[in-house]
Amino acid sequence: MKLPVKIILGVLIGGGLGFAYYFFIGCRTGSCPLTGNPFISTAYGSVIGLLLTMGSTKKQKKSDS
Repeated sequence: MKLPVKIILGVLIGGGLGFAYYFFIGCRTGSCPLTGNPFISTAYGSVIGLLLTMGSTKKQKKSDS
């Protein structure tokens, strides 16, 4: 899979999971800064998805041992 498609998928899936966390588990009183707001929890999930799918782009060298 190409790298940009993989990153976009990671952001979308992470955002969906962040919103699902807000919807099913989130703080109902609104006093929790992360889970009390759907926009913040979706953005946080998107960032986590981005970080997980980016990974390392360096290629490892083969050792000649």
